[in-house]
Amino acid sequence: MPALLNFRGNDEFRSKHGSLFGNPMDASLLLSLGQHVDLYIPPCKRSRVTAPFLVKREIVEQQQPKKPSIDVLPDECLYEILRRLPGALERGACASVSKQWLMLLSSIHSTQVFNCHKSTKIGTAERGLVVSSKSNECELISGDDSHEEGIENEGYLSRCLEGKKATDVRLAAIAVGTATHGGLGKLTIRGTHSTRGVTNASLLAIARGCPYLKALTLWNVPSIGDEGLQEIASNCHMLEKLDLCQCPAISGKGLAAIAKGCPNLTSLTIDSCSNIDNEGLRAIGRHCPKLESVAIKNCRLIGDQGITTLLSSTQNTLLKIKLQDLEITDVSLAVLGHYGRAVTDVVLTNLHKVSERGFWVMGSAHGLHKLESFTVMSCGGLSDVGLEAVGNGCPNIKQLCMRKCASVSDRGMVAFAKNAQSLKSLQLEECHRVTQTGVVASISICKTNLKALSLVKCFGIKDDIPQFTMVSPCKSLRSLTIRSCPGFGSKSLAMVGKLCPQLQHVELSGLGQITDVGLLPLVENCEAGLVKVNLSGCLNLTDAVVCKIVVLHGETLQVLNLDGCRKISDGSLVAISKNCSVLNDLDVSKSGITDFGVIALCSAKQLSLEILSISGCSRVSDMSVPYLGNLGVHLAGLNIVDCILISRAAIDILVEQMWSCDVLS
Repeated sequence: MPALLNFRGNDEFRSKHGSLFGNPMDASLLLSLGQHVDLYIPPCKRSRVTAPFLVKREIVEQQQPKKPSIDVLPDECLYEILRRLPGALERGACASVSKQWLMLLSSIHSTQVFNCHKSTKIGTAERGLVVSSKSNECELISGDDSHEEGIENEGYLSRCLEGKKATDVRLAAIAVGTATHGGLGKLTIRGTHSTRGVTNASLLAIARGCPYLKALTLWNVPSIGDEGLQEIASNCHMLEKLDLCQCPAISGKGLAAIAKGCPNLTSLTIDSCSNIDNEGLRAIGRHCPKLESVAIKNCRLIGDQGITTLLSSTQNTLLKIKLQDLEITDVSLAVLGHYGRAVTDVVLTNLHKVSERGFWVMGSAHGLHKLESFTVMSCGGLSDVGLEAVGNGCPNIKQLCMRKCASVSDRGMVAFAKNAQSLKSLQLEECHRVTQTGVVASISICKTNLKALSLVKCFGIKDDIPQFTMVSPCKSLRSLTIRSCPGFGSKSLAMVGKLCPQLQHVELSGLGQITDVGLLPLVENCEAGLVKVNLSGCLNLTDAVVCKIVVLHGETLQVLNLDGCRKISDGSLVAISKNCSVLNDLDVSKSGITDFGVIALCSAKQLSLEILSISGCSRVSDMSVPYLGNLGVHLAGLNIVDCILISRAAIDILVEQMWSCDVLS
């Protein structure tokens, strides 16, 4: 004890009558034991934080604003709160609060939404119990129960997202928002955002929020796969139309899920989906009894097995079938000919493994009695024998379209026409072995029903017709299209004029060989009155034939196209202004007209043009602009592109004057 009292250090201890602390307040830390003894007791609590630290802490707290208590809640709590909202309007309003709330609302299934009302029947189907309550209680809405909101889930709305607008967030907003405006019935997605594209999560939101979806189109959406289609199949049982294009992540598994979950499917289109196989088509055939239309293109895993099962399973309902760029053989066509009892439309394109035997068996099976439209494109297996068999086995066929069928000749055309005399429309494109002999013979055989004839790029058509002098006219033909057939000249055209006296629609485009001499007989022999005339690209026609057309048919002529007829001048426009009373579409682009003809046309009081094109007319200048403005009452479209003598200032005045017209300059 004496050693302690005599201690000398940094902290001065003072004994006897002195104090140990300079601050009298610190003396409380000593316990006095007597007159000459002071005992030191250390503090039991931590030292207080100094003032500067307290100020700094307060500043940090002020810089960090407190979050609302609702945002602090975990997603599980928010989920329970949001699914208890009283109606779709409230859910839609909450979806606009934040992305987090939107995504949570889009993940709520319709069967997980609570419905609050005064008189509630709280039932559990699994237990077979039904309890009535007069108090306000919450009941979980069953997927089979009908909503009291009426119009909400009927599926009246349609939405389309293209390119960068197609994202998961937008689809989630659609899933939540459409419920308050009639429900989503049709959804189309074409393309996707490059970085935030559409995924299976968005289809999950659509499936849960739009149970009345009836039509779904997915084009070029590589990130959507089987999982997304499975969600659609599990929730959208009213789906009727499915269109898939360039969706490599979708396989036969996803298509099979659609087949099992959507028995109301009526239309299926699959284009360039590399992983869809035969199993998917088999499931469609087995589980979709209402299927009416099927279109399959460029799917390398689909072959005869899938096509034959589909055709045999839907033999009583399938109406339309389109097969393009597939690895199928004669077997598929044979099954089509046998089981296609209800089929009315068939389109076959680029089936390089199908031979002549396949088409012959299809026609000879006599199962396509209801077939009305038959289109074949780029199928080398179609020959005269197969075409004759199709005509014999399909007596009710009304429309035949053949493109790039190099093996079909005049013999096949005549044999087909004899068996299918109910034919109403005949279209031939790039069928170079067919000549005017087969065409005229077909017209003569089907003269009572044939209404439309189209020849496009058929190089076998020549301007030599010595054997057609005794052919009887075809008074049923109303529409004639001859486009880009270099051998078709004035002699052939004059023959057509005598053969077809009741024409109303005439398109003779890209025929540089025809002249006024060949066209005048056709114009003069048309007894019914021409309604639409397209002479674009006929370089040798002059004002004489145009004047004849408008004088004889001015009371019925509605559309006149003289695009590229360089010899047409102001005389034609003057004749049009005097004789045409119902003309609404006139095209004189790249012709020889001047301001005089335009002024005469615009001054005609009986004209009510809706579309006028004078593009590429280098002799039309600013002088015509004030008169063109007079057409603004009825004119909806004006094309003055490449009119080099019309100034930009005049165009601006014209646009301002014709504010309701679409002016192309």
